[in-house]
Amino acid sequence: MQFCDDCGTMMVSQGGEMVCTNDDCGGTSDRDDDLAAQFVSTEEQSGDELIETEEGADFEGKPTATDVVCDQCGHGEAWYTIKQTASADEPPTRFFKCQECGYRWREYN
Repeated sequence: MQFCDDCGTMMVSQGGEMVCTNDDCGGTSDRDDDLAAQFVSTEEQSGDELIETEEGADFEGKPTATDVVCDQCGHGEAWYTIKQTASADEPPTRFFKCQECGYRWREYN
């Protein structure tokens, strides 16, 4: 991974050179082909990397937690997913969706 010398933003490979992803900067530098061959740039995350926190995300069918209480309606059951959102030595984060009202929240262990 290469960062812009001007603003510190991550750079991507385009047409044989490294280009800053900050639209306001526009910095470029030579690409190190030995280093660039080790990395792949993608525009999208794969499905297993996404955290389902959007309004329309499908929580239904996920595991059910009965040890929680919804702050919105007081219901005691919620679907949840677990994702590692910090470094590996930190506990994972649980994302909940109330089965009654659809309210969403997260819990850091």
